[in-house]
Amino acid sequence: MNTWIAIGATALGCYVVKLLGLLVPAGVLDRPLVKRLAALLPVALLAALTAQQTFADGRVPVLDARAAGLAAAAVALLLRAPFLLVVAAAVVVTAGVRAIGA
Repeated sequence: MNTWIAIGATALGCYVVKLLGLLVPAGVLDRPLVKRLAALLPVALLAALTAQQTFADGRVPVLDARAAGLAAAAVALLLRAPFLLVVAAAVVVTAGVRAIGA
């Protein structure tokens, strides 16, 4: 029963946040600072999510194959490789490090 309460509360919370976003006056959204923050926020959130998923296992920081894959992707990006090649490099390095460590 607690699970259904949590699901209902989450759904209601999401609806309220969406409604609040629709109620913001257009003049506020046209301000340069708001536009700049709106453009930068997704990048910051994605970077935080990537760091959390790469360098943490629960509440314990780790340095494992995922970090090696991220490093390979970063090098590929610095070399201006196409996106699919960046992903492929990360996958191959991560799998290689896991295979060596297993």
